[in-house]
Amino acid sequence: MLDKDKALVVLSGGQDSTTCLFWAKRQFKEVYAISFLYGQKHQLEVELARKIAAKAGVPITVREVNFIGEISSGCSLTDSSIVMDQEKPADGLPNTFVPGRNLFFLSIAAVHARELGAKNLITGVSQADYSGYPDCHDAFIRSLNVTLNLAMDEQFIIHTPLMWLNKAETWRLADELGVFDLVRHETLTCYNSIPGDGCGHCPACTLRRRGLEEYLASKKQQL
Repeated sequence: MLDKDKALVVLSGGQDSTTCLFWAKRQFKEVYAISFLYGQKHQLEVELARKIAAKAGVPITVREVNFIGEISSGCSLTDSSIVMDQEKPADGLPNTFVPGRNLFFLSIAAVHARELGAKNLITGVSQADYSGYPDCHDAFIRSLNVTLNLAMDEQFIIHTPLMWLNKAETWRLADELGVFDLVRHETLTCYNSIPGDGCGHCPACTLRRRGLEEYLASKKQQL
């Protein structure tokens, strides 16, 4: 039987999943983390995920799933010869989209959670402020939750604390959780593998910086 007080966080080592890790520590008695190596150029994020989990006192498992990067072509996150899209194209998805990534991650995480006896799965996807990826949509998460439950005859609950938060609100949540400095300086969101504030110009950094500036401006106004 799955334990409602146990949770497994999909932890990439970035801003969103790290915020979710500390959110989960507030919500559940026993928290675990899982991270994935899928052939991403910015693999440093997994090393940072290990360090963040250690600081949080959370056991972490790292799984190699390089097939995710191998079975699709045209992704700038797994193929260094492809120039990265800086913005979402008008007629399709940006080439930073990794087909099936969250589908695979959450499916594997659910199997791992079942072994741990954990009822709760946490992921940092957001439909409110993202790069246009369909596997960040609330409809996808709800559908997958039903599918996983049917596939394993369990009653998992997928939690998405950031689903309806923009990046500024995600920074606010990190601040409220007492991990603003950790998230700002010790996570890796940058697609070019630069920790902290990152390169400043890749799509992930652009979203992160814009949200940070908005949050700091609003916080200043409140003082």
